[in-house]
Amino acid sequence: MGRHIDTFIDYLHYERNYSAHTSAGYARDIKQFELYIKDHSENISFDPALIDADQIRNWMVFLLNRRISPLSVKRKLSSLKSFFKYLVKQGEIAGNPTRHITGPKTGRPLPYFIKEKEICDLLDNDSFGDDFEGVRDRLIMEMLYETGFRRSELAKIKISEVDFALQLIQVTGKGNRQRLVPFADRLQEMMRAYLEKRNEISDADNDWFFVRKKGKPLLPADIYIIVRKRLSEIPMLAKRSPHILRHSFATVMLNNGAELNAVKELLGHSSLASTSVYTHITFEELKKMYHAHPRAKK
Repeated sequence: MGRHIDTFIDYLHYERNYSAHTSAGYARDIKQFELYIKDHSENISFDPALIDADQIRNWMVFLLNRRISPLSVKRKLSSLKSFFKYLVKQGEIAGNPTRHITGPKTGRPLPYFIKEKEICDLLDNDSFGDDFEGVRDRLIMEMLYETGFRRSELAKIKISEVDFALQLIQVTGKGNRQRLVPFADRLQEMMRAYLEKRNEISDADNDWFFVRKKGKPLLPADIYIIVRKRLSEIPMLAKRSPHILRHSFATVMLNNGAELNAVKELLGHSSLASTSVYTHITFEELKKMYHAHPRAKK
């Protein structure tokens, strides 16, 4: 099966333009299934053509019994479905054993977000400083919150992709899909101020927008560390990843009257279903406001 996994991962990476992180996740899930089959069958070798639906269902039960969350089991099944679909397409197997299998029911958790006042208090305080790293880090926080970028997207932005005249940034998202994201006057001033610092202090002679102090491009891992450090200043915050700022962007946009389709385009979602989960947050906020009404308390 090793050969089949390798060719499948190459297909995801080079033909479907999946990131290395996403492709590795698929490989992990499929290899876990391979190990399960080897441990629960008489044959040491593994032949995908001999796998049937009952074995896959038993694997799902096995995972659930080990307290793997239904959401994780559903994701693993999705990896397996893609894998067997690929093998059928390549003529490696005659039929897809996952075709009629559905995953366990899951209650989709609502995205975690930061309240508007809390994030604004953080962004408007003086803790960042006026040196290169302070100006850069404040801009990173502002851009994640004001544009909804993923940290990988932010790290890949190039100076040549920023159109200051039209106030647009060309972003390359998942699946190599490109979109244009607008920015306002205030963010433009912050971007120009950062670029001045970048030109004065860093030795960068490259086109990457965000760089370290000595000019090397800033990596997604660097952005994660910067954001986590800054979000730790908000007391009682349960999560502190850059993705929380993306959730917060979507939530504040919808709470302030933005249309769902517009938010979908700004986030770079391929499906409206991915964006509609944020409407549940706005409904929850509306319910809280309603229950503050004195008649609602009776």
